[in-house]
Amino acid sequence: MTIETVAHLRRHHTTSCNEVRGVQVLVRRTRAELELGFRLEGNISRICLTWRSSPQALVELWRHTCFEAFVEIEGQSAYHEFNFAPSCEWRVYGFRAYRYAVPLAKVLSAPTVRVNTTDERLELDARIVLTDLSAIYSHSPLRLGLSAVIESREGTLSYWALRHPAGKPDFHHADAFALRLEAPKFE
Repeated sequence: MTIETVAHLRRHHTTSCNEVRGVQVLVRRTRAELELGFRLEGNISRICLTWRSSPQALVELWRHTCFEAFVEIEGQSAYHEFNFAPSCEWRVYGFRAYRYAVPLAKVLSAPTVRVNTTDERLELDARIVLTDLSAIYSHSPLRLGLSAVIESREGTLSYWALRHPAGKPDFHHADAFALRLEAPKFE
């Protein structure tokens, strides 16, 4: 069984971004995988995009245009953060609790990242192997925080999320984990 939904990200009220009309995420969950299709609509030529010849795992991707997924098992304080850049670079972080980073327990399979752009649309598709994180992910309800950092050609950043907590942008905050996904049933 596959679970599918569409989520719309909202811009944080303290940031502006005339280049972007909207960001949505197509979410598909199976027992073993989480597929995310980020769709950014706007004037793509006015957004700062960096390109590399091959995908790599790099740090601090969130300092520039980047799409993010925060994944936790419902009811637990531990979570994983996935960053995906339009360059197909990616990074995974593990957290024991709110912003309490820990080394990943094991080496994870590289997420599959594909990017397609037109003048008015940027599409980034990412596939995460949930069972690499832990076998428990395959049969547990999940909470997701979906977000994006968009950098304009002028260097300003705007922050987009399903839900923003009060105050400054904070994708790690529990309020940002706004999408609940049931565990797929066995067929």
